[in-house]
Amino acid sequence: MDIPFAVSERSSVGIEWELALVDTDSGDLRQVAQTILDAVAPPGGGDHPSIRQELLLNTVEVVSQVRRTVGEAGADLQRAIEEIRAVTDPLRVELMSAGTHPFARWDNQRVTDKERYQTLIDRTQWWGRQMLIYGVHVHVGIEDRDKVLPISNAMLAYYGHLQALSASSPFWGGKETGYASNRALMFQQLPTAGLPFHFTQWSELEHYVQDLTTTGVIDIFDEIRWDLRPSPKFGTLEVRICDGVPTMQELLGTSALTHCLVEHFSSELDAGRELPDLPPWFAQENKWRSARYGMDSWLILDQYAHEDLVTADLARLLERLAPVAEKLGCTEELGHVDDIVRYGPSYRRQRRVAEANGGRLDAVVASLVEEMRAGRPLSPAAAS
Repeated sequence: MDIPFAVSERSSVGIEWELALVDTDSGDLRQVAQTILDAVAPPGGGDHPSIRQELLLNTVEVVSQVRRTVGEAGADLQRAIEEIRAVTDPLRVELMSAGTHPFARWDNQRVTDKERYQTLIDRTQWWGRQMLIYGVHVHVGIEDRDKVLPISNAMLAYYGHLQALSASSPFWGGKETGYASNRALMFQQLPTAGLPFHFTQWSELEHYVQDLTTTGVIDIFDEIRWDLRPSPKFGTLEVRICDGVPTMQELLGTSALTHCLVEHFSSELDAGRELPDLPPWFAQENKWRSARYGMDSWLILDQYAHEDLVTADLARLLERLAPVAEKLGCTEELGHVDDIVRYGPSYRRQRRVAEANGGRLDAVVASLVEEMRAGRPLSPAAAS
């Protein structure tokens, strides 16, 4: 099977942000996505360029245009959010983003009436119905197909860093899970989801897709739901590691880190230098550690099993990426990673709010809604 890779400007960037629709009064999810999509549809029909349908009727996705900087992509998303709010405010519906809704019941949610979603649920059954989760996807343009898989493999060395920074799903169905990101481990239960296979040549990927298509596992490439995957139709690497983040500031920070890492690895390839290539068993362990412990994770850094606390390695990484951020025009946005470390990621803030309110998770939703409106974390979180 030949899989062509679209022409894409190097290190162009696009961001997709999944948003939950919650009731202003109760904090529970509202099934009003279709109402929003109908209201914002272009006069001539068709899909809105920046507001998209998702699996569940309690969710909409905002999507940027292809941009050169993370800041420009964020501005696209903010305009889309303001357009959505013009519809949702009169309905007493708020926007919220986190890896999971703290207390909503998955079995109360309705699936979008679209064939591909109905097919997914029919095949995956109980696990598919459990996918009451929200994430962020960052596309970064890669100009040469031969670079895609080496860069993807190198990104796995920093999987835990991105997961820990964005972790925002400590609660599930009204229960404390003990995980910083319950979403990370939930999502990998779907067929073809989870960590990517360790392919080094494009032909290996083509053979894999041919096998899956022949045996009926997938019908189209997009049904491969890896945490990092090539996107042949866009000419990008799509990084799907992050939980849904509650604020624009955190979104820009984690997206800038992603953007800088891809460009850094692309430059390293140009210079003939070897990229990080973490053994798959270490990558799998880092995914679990960062999902379980978040910013308290000790991550495995290389093939020699050196380890360090994620915050310590982040400090070194940010210093190393500073020239890349300047080149990409995202120095300010990359600086928001330091803000996440200082304020604490969302899972810590959510736990602090729950503790301060006697375990009431509607208070956690209210805090997430407030942060979404503010665009930034509102108060530091104690370590937990």
